[in-house]
Amino acid sequence: MMGPRQEAQAALFYEFSLEEHVPQDHLLRSIDRYVDLSSIRAHLADFYSHTGRPSVDPELLIRMLLVGYCFGIRSERRLCEEVHLNLAYRWFCRLELTDRIPDHSTFSKNRHGRFRESDLLRHVFETTVARCIAEGLVGGHGFAVDASLISADVQKQNSSNPEDWASREINPEDAPRAVREYLDALDDDAFGAASEMKPKFTAHVDPASQWTAARKGPAFFAYSDNYLIDTDHGIIVDVEASRSVKTAEVGASRRMIDRTSERFGLKPDWVAADTAYGSAENLAWLALDRQILPFIPVFDKSKRQDGTWSRSDFTWDPDNDRYLCPEGKELKRTRQYHKDPRNKQPRPGRRKYRASKMVCSICLAKDKCCPKVDARSVTRERFEEVREFARQCTASEFNPKAQARRKKVEMLFAHLKRILGLGRLRLRGPCGVQDEFTLAAIAQNLRKLAKLKPLVPANG
Repeated sequence: MMGPRQEAQAALFYEFSLEEHVPQDHLLRSIDRYVDLSSIRAHLADFYSHTGRPSVDPELLIRMLLVGYCFGIRSERRLCEEVHLNLAYRWFCRLELTDRIPDHSTFSKNRHGRFRESDLLRHVFETTVARCIAEGLVGGHGFAVDASLISADVQKQNSSNPEDWASREINPEDAPRAVREYLDALDDDAFGAASEMKPKFTAHVDPASQWTAARKGPAFFAYSDNYLIDTDHGIIVDVEASRSVKTAEVGASRRMIDRTSERFGLKPDWVAADTAYGSAENLAWLALDRQILPFIPVFDKSKRQDGTWSRSDFTWDPDNDRYLCPEGKELKRTRQYHKDPRNKQPRPGRRKYRASKMVCSICLAKDKCCPKVDARSVTRERFEEVREFARQCTASEFNPKAQARRKKVEMLFAHLKRILGLGRLRLRGPCGVQDEFTLAAIAQNLRKLAKLKPLVPANG
């Protein structure tokens, strides 16, 4: 028997519970147990006036942002619509059916104001990391560090040569917010002072973004998202935004390691990374200054491509301060400084060792050693001992395990772009980019908590 047509009739009274309509296995139920925002009111107390109209609850704004980044909803207009319609989102945000959703402009007002002034997002991130530590998901023995390029919200058509852009008269009071943030960060090692090399183009609306072709394809404007993770379960223990240049990324890794030690007392026994972090200065900073084993391939360009002997073919004799060539002849230290060809100045700590011209001229292996010069010379870098120590680390039996664990940070970047949808930034300027990266890291840690510590349904 065919049932009657259903007619929509407004009821006078409803008995409705959001709690009953959110599935027990919903992701937000597992995440909600680990979201502790009880301290943000005290954290923001000095940034609110004691008089005037009550503001929107800051906990509501943070919960809505967490929903957006956990489910890849990064448009704040769309986020307000989704929270208005989705029962699970309302439940997570502590909103009843009749509660109004804040206007999307409220997010911008608070983000550029009290949230940024109080560094609230960093506070929420560190609270989440502390919860991961309390749940036993952070061992603190081994860390991995890496950076990933994220496209900036600019186009090449709205850019120009750096010299042409710098020659314009810019009034900081009338400039866009991203330009003002760039001017404020000119002395920051992560942005303006990251490198003396000038990019080919500078974006007018976001000059802190870097013009780069690091992906071996068409160049684009980008920022680097730097992650420092604990390799036990892939928990992000720190996050930092920087320009997409190697020196800035290495500097970001040092800040993250020091900040993690200061905030959480975590000092790793070893750190794994790729060759970009294998400069002599960085290896010395890790091994000598911080007493951390570097499982990092050494950044070395001394290998020759013409088939002649490279520096690695020569044997170092520390007792006599000399090198021995494969034929057993010695190369003695000279008093001549080896100049850096980039700035024509002696490089500090670099030493030069040279063989005798008379010995090389009668050597039978001259064609394999120095066919175009009279005598062979070899340079030794300032931190060559540290480089040798790093080579021993990468040649150890533990290195394959360390490199396998390092892959977890690359998986996090893949998850960031594919699941959370952070392949292109929405916000501009160093502060806006840092906000996006921090929120994404919070979301990834919360999802990791929900996965590794799932909610066990009660036996009914």
